[in-house]
Amino acid sequence: MKTVQVSGQLWRHIISHCGSPYRFSFPAAVSLLYAGRCMKNIDFITQLHGKTSRDYVERVIRGDKAHCAEVAKQFGRDYWDGDRKYGYGGYSYDGRWAPVARDMIDHYGLTNESVVLDVGCGKAHLLHEMKVILPGLGISGLDVSEYAIANAKEEVREFLDHGKAQQLPYPDNSFDLLISITTLHNLPIDELEKAIKEIERVKKANGNSYIVVESYRNEQEKDNMLNWQLTCESFFTPQEWEWVLHRFEYTGDYSFIFFE
Repeated sequence: MKTVQVSGQLWRHIISHCGSPYRFSFPAAVSLLYAGRCMKNIDFITQLHGKTSRDYVERVIRGDKAHCAEVAKQFGRDYWDGDRKYGYGGYSYDGRWAPVARDMIDHYGLTNESVVLDVGCGKAHLLHEMKVILPGLGISGLDVSEYAIANAKEEVREFLDHGKAQQLPYPDNSFDLLISITTLHNLPIDELEKAIKEIERVKKANGNSYIVVESYRNEQEKDNMLNWQLTCESFFTPQEWEWVLHRFEYTGDYSFIFFE
């Protein structure tokens, strides 16, 4: 077996660009780095997630949690705009996604010639904010919820499709940036793999992707998450998520939300 001598500077450079040193084998990390595809954990979302108040225990003791989860998984009116025990308790536009849109546009260098897809776009508030900043930006959004699409921001509704992340209705190599925020953890592990493969398929060869999933770092956060969640099917620690994403050959950026 041939031995490769690696300088400490190169190894630090790989870790800096690829995140966890355990996410990829060294040869894979080197090849991804020089192909420009070795991404890392980037947080755009905590600024929003931390603003929402949650009573974790109340969601468990108030009513039938199992029934509430069954209702939530229909992703209809009850989930978006019904009682809080079924989901959001009213998902209305308030402009909170504007700074996230700006951060993503700046970070990924999007222009009016770029094309973006949001998988699990919901009511498409993020896509709307991106379009406000870049009027020429090409956008598409996809969601499993017909209710969300029907009640999405009117300005972008025509760009939205009803469908599943596991079977994206778009050609190969279509998008400069693909986003999926708090969506993929709603899939069981086998369906999650299909969705990741689809993300890689429709992303341009030199494009980027950014996904956000729910996670936990300790037993308290795990307990909070299990009490609060209604639709989650795949939940792992950050290290486990990194392992899963690597196994499914995901090459984009990612981050987590925690229930502190």
